[in-house]
Amino acid sequence: MTPFSVLDLAPVPKGATTAEALANTVSLARHAEALGYRRYWLAEHHNMVGIASAATAVLIGHVAGATQSIRVGAGGIMLPNHAPLMVAEAFGTLATLYPDRIDLGLGRAPGTDMATARALRRGLSGGDEFPQDVVDLIGFLGEAEEGQKVRAVPGAGTQVPVWMLGSSLFGAQLAAHLGLPYAFASHFAPGALDDALATYRRNYRPSQAHPEPYFMLAINVFAADTDAEGVRLRSSMQQAFLNLRRGTPGYLPPPVEDIAAIASPAELAMVEEALKVSAVGSKASVAAKLDALIARYAPDEVILTGQIHDHAARLRSFEIAAEVLAG
Repeated sequence: MTPFSVLDLAPVPKGATTAEALANTVSLARHAEALGYRRYWLAEHHNMVGIASAATAVLIGHVAGATQSIRVGAGGIMLPNHAPLMVAEAFGTLATLYPDRIDLGLGRAPGTDMATARALRRGLSGGDEFPQDVVDLIGFLGEAEEGQKVRAVPGAGTQVPVWMLGSSLFGAQLAAHLGLPYAFASHFAPGALDDALATYRRNYRPSQAHPEPYFMLAINVFAADTDAEGVRLRSSMQQAFLNLRRGTPGYLPPPVEDIAAIASPAELAMVEEALKVSAVGSKASVAAKLDALIARYAPDEVILTGQIHDHAARLRSFEIAAEVLAG
């Protein structure tokens, strides 16, 4: 059985409050834990009213405190926004509070627009410093050396597992070079998936913590009792992605019966290409698509995401997916 996990952006549905969105995140995390999901990851985004996971480390602590055994982590922390020492201290604290349950995925993008990136006060050159920042962060989480002047307290010695996230060859190459597990953002940027995976596996350099490459595939899932209902549920994510590309991001829209009625053919083609790594529809349809993706990419783990407007339908979607993957 391929292990399966959850990626959550804490979406704020249109008509709901941020407090309700955060309560939904806790509800889904508990549901996922009961269904056998391995991890529950949260993603850092800023200046987006429809996403409530900006203070990612804070929310990770909240979710970890509301669950018992599921691993909780970042998918990911956008490292250019942060000083490596502060990330090490935050996740060292989480690992001290919740031993052997915290993961730290690292991304290179700012997770927002350039104006907001400037407001985050790490400048716009973080991408150029990213490889060294990753190395520094891993060092802060390792055992402190005698005479070391700067230590992460808490953090040093916690050995929080670090993952590389990516949607291009850059992340694949860095993950391979450093001997880190690698998660590809195929749920919204699948264009370089095949090349990135081949690069990662071909160039992997074993590390002490990870003697073998470990690849996680991200998949959108919109599962329901019928194919038609799964397609309808997916329309919320399609609209959200379309609004983002139009420069008008907002709350997660309610589903529509016909997405073609509110988007041009060119826009629909763009959305379909971006979201093509998706399993949509009834249990049988979702099973067929998940089986095909796992057979093609042979991931060591899959991480499922699905921005669905109705919380009960979202819980049901992850339940159906778990039934498929555990079967």
